[in-house]
Amino acid sequence: MVFAQIAAFFIILFVILFIIDKRRISNGIFLTIGLFFTILAVAYGLMASQNNIMTIIVVVVFFLVVALIPFTIIGLGIGLVVNGRLMAKREGRRIPNLLTLFVGIAILGVILLFILHLTIWPYIWLSIFFTGLLFIIGYFAFILVSFLLSSYIYQYNRPRLKQDFIIVLGSGLIGDKVPPLLASRLDRGITFYYKQAAKNFAPQFIVSGGQGPNEWVSEAFAMKNYLLEKGIPDEHVLMEDLSVNTLQNMQFSKTIMMDLKEKYRSIFVTNNFHLFRASLYARKAGLKSQGISSKTALYYLPNALLREFIAIIVMYKWWHIITVSFIVLITLALIAVSIFF
Repeated sequence: MVFAQIAAFFIILFVILFIIDKRRISNGIFLTIGLFFTILAVAYGLMASQNNIMTIIVVVVFFLVVALIPFTIIGLGIGLVVNGRLMAKREGRRIPNLLTLFVGIAILGVILLFILHLTIWPYIWLSIFFTGLLFIIGYFAFILVSFLLSSYIYQYNRPRLKQDFIIVLGSGLIGDKVPPLLASRLDRGITFYYKQAAKNFAPQFIVSGGQGPNEWVSEAFAMKNYLLEKGIPDEHVLMEDLSVNTLQNMQFSKTIMMDLKEKYRSIFVTNNFHLFRASLYARKAGLKSQGISSKTALYYLPNALLREFIAIIVMYKWWHIITVSFIVLITLALIAVSIFF
């Protein structure tokens, strides 16, 4: 009964906060806690039902899950390595493209060290070290699940067809050309543009992005040309060509809109993996805009989501630094006690 009450509390809290503002990482945290206690409540209810068959099923499922955990972790490590090699082959051997490869190797390396600890190095201090490491990994795994839940739920955002502006976020060029990733954002914006124009009025585009070091023109300039080639009227395309990151995309686009209209409605467009973090920056910039997303190739998603997760961690870095430091200090203190006493 207690598990069910805790689950209900966090799920209701999630629903209330989600209705108030979808753009919160805390939404995913509360939902994750609510779902966890829901599973506990269901398992406890089945165990307490005095039905022997249900009890056996719960026990079998529990042991199957525990038994599969090591194989799941190994499979995850191998899968990330394979994905990293695929990314290097298709997207180039730049460090950001090798992120899944590095994480996969790190996971497999930790597993190997743990096996060596169990078989060759059965030291108490190593057991304490791996326990501390497990707490840190568990903490970030919880944040990762919360982030993925928040991102997934936000995908179903459906803004009304009454927008004054469509902000398209830049993502890098190849010379002066719009690459497929950025083209998918522009195409998603075009779809919304024509859908709204058929029912109400045509919104204006704000193409947002400055010029990078390896780009011949600004991202905004290339995006505007792309839209014009697709038949969007020139007067419906505004350029914001000074921003160098997502926060500035939102801030500078907001300035343009405020200069044109005192009251306005807007949406922003980006790829699905970037949508939720972009919404956090929109909120940080004081922009009420919600987002819509374009699809991304499946092979690209693991790497992209990992990068987004790291960026989310950096956004709230001090909270994570304090938490991890607390775990590390306790672990080091226990190791010192085991060695010297």
